[in-house]
Amino acid sequence: MELFGIPLLGVNAETGHKLFLSLAVIVIALVGRLVLGLLARATLKSHAPRGWFWTRQAISLLVLVFVAVGLLSVWFDSTRSLAGFIGLFTAGIAFALQRVITSAAGYVLILRGKTFELGDRIDMGDVRGDVISLGFLQTTIMEMGQTRPEEGDSASMWENNRQFTGRVVSVANSVVFDKPIYNYTRDFPYVWEELILMLPYGTDRGKAEREMLDVARRHVGAVVPRAQAALRRMQDRYFVRDEQLDPRVYYRLKANALELSLRFLCGYDTNREVKDAMSRELLDRFREQDVRIGTGA
Repeated sequence: MELFGIPLLGVNAETGHKLFLSLAVIVIALVGRLVLGLLARATLKSHAPRGWFWTRQAISLLVLVFVAVGLLSVWFDSTRSLAGFIGLFTAGIAFALQRVITSAAGYVLILRGKTFELGDRIDMGDVRGDVISLGFLQTTIMEMGQTRPEEGDSASMWENNRQFTGRVVSVANSVVFDKPIYNYTRDFPYVWEELILMLPYGTDRGKAEREMLDVARRHVGAVVPRAQAALRRMQDRYFVRDEQLDPRVYYRLKANALELSLRFLCGYDTNREVKDAMSRELLDRFREQDVRIGTGA
């Protein structure tokens, strides 16, 4: 075969025909992906964004399979030559792309094991946040911060509370084989929080405790029945013991003050707002009830 009068090395009429068919397969695949993607976007994105995401994933996978089958059909005429090529190709790919293959295997594990899904709040590879995209090789997370006591648990964050930092982080799916994945949403979408106050000795601790429990029940009382139902569902699947879900106050003696720790349950994504509202209300109540807070030093 010649191009502008120049003979192309190793390219004859048969090879040129196969090259043309290969190009046609790729073009058809790209056009098909574009058309299917536009249809899915028009029908699903506004009404079912989660369905639109998984439809895009399915389209990408189907296009990949179509291209692979098409190219193999074009270039290999016999089963024996195809089997030999696949063996050599697989061995080479497995050696050169170990991390890529591990990431792809991690994608399968995430889906098959229901480790997390789109929209879940997770901690993966020292990154905590909400899953905004799940690809074949990487998981994309909208990063959130951490509280000060948690700062030593993982990489430092810009935001020192559990709110979004504004950074989007991509984590390789292979992490699921190396580190634990924490899911805040899947089975029990609630977290325990604590509101800690210091009372000088001599302050009416009973009055302070009653006010703290009353405020907690007002703000998170509706969460407890839903959390109990979620706990029962977990007990059907796992060996989980019963847990005290109602708000409770714990005492701790300090050198110059009494520490009151209010432990309560709230939604995984509302903890800061709830603590803020409870703190404001407690300040007002303590002022009205003449309950002093502080170390008393």
